[in-house]
Amino acid sequence: MSGSGVRTRPEGSGRALSEAYDTALLDLDGVVYAGGSAIAHAVESLAVAREQGMHLAYVTNNALRTPDTVAGHLTELGIPTGAADVITSAQAVARLISEQVPQGARVLVVGGEGLRVALRERGLVPVESADDDPAAVVQGYGGPELPWGRFAEASYAVARGVPWFASNTDLTIPSGRGIAPGNGAAVEVVRIATGAEPQVAGKPLPPMHRETILRTGAERPLVVGDRLDTDIEGAFNGGVDSLLVLTGVTDGAQLLAAPPQHRPTYVDADLRGMLTGQPDVVEESGGFRCGGWTARAGAESLELEGEGGGLDGLRALCAAAWTAAGDGSCTLDGGKALARLGL
Repeated sequence: MSGSGVRTRPEGSGRALSEAYDTALLDLDGVVYAGGSAIAHAVESLAVAREQGMHLAYVTNNALRTPDTVAGHLTELGIPTGAADVITSAQAVARLISEQVPQGARVLVVGGEGLRVALRERGLVPVESADDDPAAVVQGYGGPELPWGRFAEASYAVARGVPWFASNTDLTIPSGRGIAPGNGAAVEVVRIATGAEPQVAGKPLPPMHRETILRTGAERPLVVGDRLDTDIEGAFNGGVDSLLVLTGVTDGAQLLAAPPQHRPTYVDADLRGMLTGQPDVVEESGGFRCGGWTARAGAESLELEGEGGGLDGLRALCAAAWTAAGDGSCTLDGGKALARLGL
């Protein structure tokens, strides 16, 4: 971190991250699995981290599946998980609603079973119609078969002034066939119809981080994710450290251009990075060195010299880019430097 409190380089760690932090708050899609199948090295790495005493918690913005369902899927993949180890945006938004409406209040649901289960856990009653006298409206991802009429019911109630909540506003969600509209796209439908704004609970906003800490009891948490705008920004908003893994949606160019709230504490290829220390990035000779690589910010582009592992080069480039950008986003061309690293 710089003297201004803005992160200007990835940090080093002399200890394995699984020893330095008591709890890993792991995103799922793009980190643990992709398209329903485990990502390479995930199962083995998580097993070792657990054996070393690290508590593993799985944190997802997807409000459709219940914690039981998610835990069952992870267990089938070879990652023994209980429902209590899964925290969803449905749980976070249900707590948010319960703090603003009376116990036993009716809540109009536009979403799936995960949202209904979370509401019942908070003593709230899910209903289907704007005519059921709801005290709140909540939207969560409901899957591709969600009927269009559900948006109309939400719009009728919101237009009458009923408080409106959303589990999350991710515009897209990955699927086995590509990128599909996420809950954020569904929220836009109601926003367009009503002109209203929902209260949002999911990553990267504080209600989701609060829910996670309340349920895990983490004292030294490490957020592990693949998305800068949800996982890493969520860690930033919560004031905790983060590890970006490159098994999901974020590529090298996006990482170099990251504004302060999207800059992770650590960067690694995959979940094996939890089991090792992290190399220091050292400022020297007008540049930044990590391993055998030295990176500098030129007049128009990022420059890289040396040799070694690609991740060390990427860490050095992050330092050069983030330092040059300060509290903004780096606009220098990093294409040639990344190409040298095969990234």
